[in-house]
Amino acid sequence: MSLPFTGGGKANHHGERAEEQVAHLAAEFIARESNNTSLITVTRAVLSSRGDRATLFVTVFPDTALPYALDFLNRNRDEFRTFLKQKSRLRAIPSVKFEHDAGEKNRQRMDELGNQI
Repeated sequence: MSLPFTGGGKANHHGERAEEQVAHLAAEFIARESNNTSLITVTRAVLSSRGDRATLFVTVFPDTALPYALDFLNRNRDEFRTFLKQKSRLRAIPSVKFEHDAGEKNRQRMDELGNQI
């Protein structure tokens, strides 16, 4: 059975590299700028097809610090864009938003349940 053609190629690889670079630089920015009262982890970045918007997914420990962490991150979006402009090799600097990665929490819960079996 053959798999359907997904486009792939150089453009897709470039998009993946750009997403990895944005996620890595977001983690570096957070490590520098946060007050370290909570652990904020960037789990992934998703760029729009044109590369003009980026959604960065994060997890926060402890869970009670999530609203404060998201507030901090979204308050500092402009500073992060400036940081991206200085550190990245992206053609265009995307507008950025930070969101909680609920999927990561669900995956961890599934792992816990799997270990109990």
